[in-house]
Amino acid sequence: MKTAMVLGATGLVGRTLVNILLQDRRYSEVTCLVRKPLQSSQFSDPYNRLKPVVIDFNNLQDYQGYFSVDHVYCCLGTTLKQAGSKSAFRRVDFEYVHIAAQLTRAQRTGSFVWISSVGADAKSSNFYLRVKGELENAIMRMPQLPHAAAVRPSLLLGARSESRTLEDVAQKTAPAWKMLMQGPLKKYRPVHASDVARNMMTRQKW
Repeated sequence: MKTAMVLGATGLVGRTLVNILLQDRRYSEVTCLVRKPLQSSQFSDPYNRLKPVVIDFNNLQDYQGYFSVDHVYCCLGTTLKQAGSKSAFRRVDFEYVHIAAQLTRAQRTGSFVWISSVGADAKSSNFYLRVKGELENAIMRMPQLPHAAAVRPSLLLGARSESRTLEDVAQKTAPAWKMLMQGPLKKYRPVHASDVARNMMTRQKW
């Protein structure tokens, strides 16, 4: 059986992913590094596999030992509005994820999968997409981390604890988007969190 670790377990995709992992009999333990205690009501853990660990993400390197698992899933991410500044956004969406990849490499973990974004490009004029692209470049060029993969979703569909305007609009107009976005535009269709989570699982090295 495999062991997994999830960073960003309380976000839309992270929460969905953890619940899927807890039901998957291929996993014996699912460790979640979190900022504060998890709400048990958000997770179904019939086999007692969930292992939440409250940490200080500003000192993520101090928790290297937890990365000694088979699969690392990184669902960390925020928005400029939530972060409050570009530097705070970059700290979460670039620095934390990059450090997680480094710790994965240090522990010789089987594989590392993280959430990027459709349109990620280190040369983009859009700050959000530029940071995502810079992160992809930094991780994919990292030596001795051969099994790393980025998942690139568009707008996410699912029930969030907080409101995000664009995603709220996407929820209501998803059927129309699917009809209009064909061919090359298909990758920009809104996608359900459960589909992103399952995609992350298929990208792991089994």
